Amino acid sequence: MTTILAPASRAFDPLCIAGRSLPMQAALLLFGTGVLALASQISVPMVPVPITLQTFAITMIGVLYGWRLGALTVLAWLGEAMMGLPVLAGGSGGLAPFVGPTAGYLVSFPIIAALAGYLAEKGWTGERVVKSLLAHFGANLLCLVIGGAWLGYLIGVEKGLALGVTPFIPGAVLKSALAAALLMALARGKAKPLDL
Repeated sequence: MTTILAPASRAFDPLCIAGRSLPMQAALLLFGTGVLALASQISVPMVPVPITLQTFAITMIGVLYGWRLGALTVLAWLGEAMMGLPVLAGGSGGLAPFVGPTAGYLVSFPIIAALAGYLAEKGWTGERVVKSLLAHFGANLLCLVIGGAWLGYLIGVEKGLALGVTPFIPGAVLKSALAAALLMALARGKAKPLDL
């Protein structure tokens, strides 16, 4: 079954999203917002922006759900945050994070989910580990560019780069490598028949 949220078929679709009904896709969306909320609580405190597993979870949701459902899941999670639910890093929520130092990163999140999902739909995932790594790293870099630009606007370009971009590049590489490795393992596991 095809819905607005998922294309008729995808080369990499380990969760069989394309064949799921609209209610099942809605359930996956809600599950995804929970995963994002949980990933947001796993953080290393830094000023002015903490390091979290948010971008790892966001790009993985984009790849596993496809760009449409992935981006919509991230938008729903951000909507939960705007309504005051404590789903962002440090248990924050409300409108303040959307106008403070983290606003640029938050704006980038649905974009990077869509980018990672789009590239996955074009074959940049699974067994193609280098392309998968590049897709995740590219999405992470885009997040840093958008987030760093907003931070630079608030505190100056030099400080924005020093506090909001440079310290996060090694983490982006590690998260991207982990995502590529997990997706390769998932693709290989899916290809093997199950022994019952």
